[in-house]
Parts: sequence; structure tokens; C-alpha cells
Amino acid sequence: MNAIKRFGSAMIVPVLLFAFFGIVVGLATLFKNPAIMGGIAEEGTMWYNIWTIIESGGWTIFDHMELAFVIGLPISLAKKAQARATLAALMVYLVFNNYINAILTLWPSTFGVDLSQGVENLTGVKEIAGIPTLDTNIIGAIAISGIVIWIHNRFYDKKLPDMLGIFQGLVFVTIIGFFVMIPFALLIAFVWPYVQQGIGSLQGFITQAGYIGVWLFHFLERVLIPTGLHHFIYTPFEYGPAAVNEGLKPYWITHLNEFANSTAALKDLYPYGFLMQGNIKMFGCLGIALAMYYSTPKANRKKVLALVLPATLTAVFAGITEPLEFTFLFIAPYLFVIHALLGATMVTIMNMFGVVGMMGSGFIEIAALNWIPLSSNHGGIYIVQAIIGLIFVALYFVLFRWIILKFDIALPGRKTDEEAKLYTKQDYQNAKKEEETDNQEIAAATYDSEYEEKAVYYLEGLGGKENIKDVTNCATRLRVTVKDPDLVKGNDYFTKNQMAHGIAQSGQSIQVIVGLSVPQVRDSFETKL
Repeated sequence: MNAIKRFGSAMIVPVLLFAFFGIVVGLATLFKNPAIMGGIAEEGTMWYNIWTIIESGGWTIFDHMELAFVIGLPISLAKKAQARATLAALMVYLVFNNYINAILTLWPSTFGVDLSQGVENLTGVKEIAGIPTLDTNIIGAIAISGIVIWIHNRFYDKKLPDMLGIFQGLVFVTIIGFFVMIPFALLIAFVWPYVQQGIGSLQGFITQAGYIGVWLFHFLERVLIPTGLHHFIYTPFEYGPAAVNEGLKPYWITHLNEFANSTAALKDLYPYGFLMQGNIKMFGCLGIALAMYYSTPKANRKKVLALVLPATLTAVFAGITEPLEFTFLFIAPYLFVIHALLGATMVTIMNMFGVVGMMGSGFIEIAALNWIPLSSNHGGIYIVQAIIGLIFVALYFVLFRWIILKFDIALPGRKTDEEAKLYTKQDYQNAKKEEETDNQEIAAATYDSEYEEKAVYYLEGLGGKENIKDVTNCATRLRVTVKDPDLVKGNDYFTKNQMAHGIAQSGQSIQVIVGLSVPQVRDSFETKL
């Protein structure tokens, strides 16, 4: 399970790039649409040509998804020399595709794929880095990158005889991968065409699953966030091949102009109700934030607003929900389950009323890829979306506020037992001494940045350097495997002075909820190690 969690966190490295490139393509599509921009956007105008150039850059990540995942995984999963592991993964992946190309060229009838017909005339085939090969999508990229990472972690430090010393390290890893890819390429050449047939069948099954499938997808995507396994729910849909082989996001963006210019029902044009969890982030998180604010005593509301407002804006606009959700997840886990149930129900109802689209992130991406380019012919459906969303904001607010007050949940800013007790003079003096000691320690330590300060603080809280086995991160969490979990300090240590949003612990697997600055904190953390 720990290995699966590490793998899930590594997936986020390339995935984070997709939001920006998706917005670029969405905006370019918008500004090239004459129905919205008028004559200035007619084909052949300078305006049209400029946005065509920008759009071509935006397609980079979607045209080379496989390379992004091959390169991205070693950054998180290689235990040493990540840059060299990345180069090895890329080289071995290209070797694999050259093997596939040679196998299919030599024995086209055996494997049922004749590359001489041209990539553009065949299904299930793609040109990767100029190499015509089987379209194994990100599954092949992840598998090969994973194999190379495994080889790298075990053989990178292997000492060879002095006369072979030139082949140590990166070269030795690549050599092993070179020969391992021969049987692997033969296996894939045999198996993958059948897998592609299965993908086609799976697409039909998911489509026929109807609203039950839509509800289950969005419930699992939310409720698995604390485990870090939610990446495994949405990634195969977003980037392929669960619903369509190339992934729903590239498919949506490719056909965006077609959808924008059509007056047919959007649900008929795009019959997939998945990847709409952005509605939960926009509407659900807003309702939760309002409930947290209005269930707090008036004297503390300003303090709570300073905590809740930036976390809510991050969730609503950027689609990063952990800073808000983790403020109540560990205090009242059942609230999180209710959140997942309500959110999945909201999205399913929206889908019943015809709402579909690429809505996996926050307001910015949803507007760029849906509302703005499609509003001229499909604006009515987005009004329906907003009405249902606002109704659920109210439901979230009423239900969460009632539960918080009814069960007196000790969310930030609410009265706690410690605050309610009467303090003696001795308590006050002890507290002052402790505060003075803390201030002296803080003053004595100097750091180059906030990230370095947090890294040192976390390292101490996790039991010190000798207690760390490995470290990686996802979008908001520092993920660490420790040798002795008993040496890890409690949640109160990590949340003190807002150093972190909290921790999640499962045996030796520790997740420190840092926020969006976690990549910088991880760099400092590894430097200290």
C-alpha cells in the first residue's frame, strides 16, 4: 500500500502541467472562434494566425503525454540521482519503441499491424518522438518508467571491476534496461492489440453504466483523497484509456471548436459524465467554508476567515482542495464522507440535466474550457449548472453547520476544552517561560527561506535524519516513509504556528499536509537529508 501511495503521488508531477496547457488551448480556441470574436477571428487574419501559433504551443503536452510521464515519474520515485534516472527512463523508453517498430515491420502478419500503411491510416498506432509504434498511451510509459526506476534504485550504485568502470551508474542502468526491453517489447506486440480491443469494450460498458457510473466515479474520486489513491480513479479517464483511448481531456479539447459551433445538445455531442469533480470544488467547498465561518463564535470569525478564505479561494479557483478539506478531515472524518456523498450526488444530478464537459479543476479551467468557448450555443446548460450548484451550496451550508453545532466539532476557532479551563497563575508563568524559550530558539536559527525553515521543522518532527527511509510529494503533501513511526510527533506539533495543515499516518507512511509550496519544501527537506 505504501508503494501504491508513492506511485500515486509521483503521478501528480506530470499531471500538474496539464492544467496550464489546457487553459492555453481553451483560450486559443475561444479567441479563434468567429461566433464569439467576430470578423477579427476569421481564418487568415493576423489575430487568427497569432492565436494559432499560441495554440500549437499549448498542444505540446497533449501530443507528448507519454514522454511527460516517462520523465516525470523518476523525479519522485528514484531514491537517488533523480536526474540521471530520468535520462535513463527516456532512453530506455525510446529503445522500447524502436523495438516495437522493428518487430511490427519485420512480422506485420504475425502481430496484425502493418506499419507500411502509414500511422495516419491505422488505429492503435502512434508516432512517438518520430518512431511509428503501438499506441500504448500512458500505460506503456508508466510501465517502462517504473521498470527503469526499479533497475535504477537497485543497480545505480553497483560497483563494477575497474576495467569496466566507465559503464557504472547511469550507463549500467541503461544497459540493463536495453536488454530487458527486448522480451518486454515482444510481449507488448503480442498482447497490446487485444488490450486495445478490451479498451473499446470498456468504453461501451462505461457509457452504458449511466448515472450509477457517474455517481460512483465522483464519490470515489473524493473519498479516496486522504489515501492519495484518488489519482488512480481520474487519471485513466482524463488521460486514457478508460473511456476513450487518447483520454477524455485531449478528446474534449480536440473537439472543442466542433462543440462550440454545433447547436445540438452538448450531451449528445459528448456523452460522458465523468471528470466533473470541479463542481464539487467550486460549489461544495464554498458551502463548507460558509458553514465553518458561521458556526464559529463571532469573536473568532476574523481569525477563522484568515484561515478559511485563502483555502477556499484555492479550492474554488485553482481546484486544489486539500488546504480546506484537511482542516476538518482529521477532526471529523465523517464530515468528509458526507462531503463525498453530497458532491457525487450533485454532479450526477447535473449530468441528468445535461451538464457535461471538462470540469475536473477549478473555476479558471472550467471557464476557459467550457463556459467561455461554448456559451454562445450552450449557455443555457451552464445556467442550469449554476442553479443546481447554488442549491447544493445551500444544502452543504445548512447540513454542515447543523452537524458542526449539533456535535460541537472542534474546528479551528471553535471553543475547546483547553480554552474553557480556568488557568492558575502558575499555568500563566509556565506558558510565558515556554513562549520565551520558543522565541529564543526561533531567533537563534536563521534560514534562507520559509521552505528551509519548514523542512527543518518537519525533519525534527519526523524523528530526525536517521528515521527517514524515503521522501516524495504530491500536489500538497510531503510523503515520507519512516523507520520507526513511534518517533513521529503528533498532529499538534505539525499544526503549531501554522507550519502545516496536519499529518496523516498509516504505519510507516506519513503524509505532512504542507500546501501548494510542497515541491520547494521537499527540495529543502532532501537537501537537509
